[in-house]
Amino acid sequence: MALSKNPKYDLKRIYVRILQISFIISLSLLILAFKFFPDIEISILESNPPSVLITVLDVPITNVDTKPPPPKQINIYEELTDELMDDYEIDPTDLFEDDVIAKVGSPITNDEVIPVVIFVVVEEMPEPIGGIGAIQKLITYPELAKRAGVQGKVQVRAFVDEKGYVFKVELLRGIGGGCDEVAMDAVKKTLFTPGKQRGRAVKVMVTVPVKFTLR
Repeated sequence: MALSKNPKYDLKRIYVRILQISFIISLSLLILAFKFFPDIEISILESNPPSVLITVLDVPITNVDTKPPPPKQINIYEELTDELMDDYEIDPTDLFEDDVIAKVGSPITNDEVIPVVIFVVVEEMPEPIGGIGAIQKLITYPELAKRAGVQGKVQVRAFVDEKGYVFKVELLRGIGGGCDEVAMDAVKKTLFTPGKQRGRAVKVMVTVPVKFTLR
């Protein structure tokens, strides 16, 4: 038999009545508010930000110099070095006045300079008499290079005079082990055919390769 709920504590019975009373109270408060406060003024707060003064400066246009730097010039009396010769380029068909390629200053006692003309490119380049084989015959393989197994090619720069004699040698690329000195000595002892420009013998700078090969 199910127990019946006490009507005194049954909230569902008075739910509708409480809801109706709440609507009536809310509506009454709203009517009173419109009756006693009909006009509502809204004040707008105006904000005046501080003024900012902007000054426009007239900046002059800067002219940028786009001209390329002047070409590097070689002092005709300064010493001829590897760096100068690497920077110096010339077309064989476009030679300077009197076909002068470079000049090396040679001082004398009275503080004057005798210009020595050395050509880089001529019509007839100097060649070792007997070919490269003649230079290789003068090569004696250093014992130190043999023991270390040093092989390769030594590049020697030779300065040949009007008679075909080598008056100066420079090492361009070496391999060590004593081979560099032997190669330079062999090139200096070699006689060349003189270099010629316009039918006359001139001083010319040439590069000579010397091979070192173990057998």
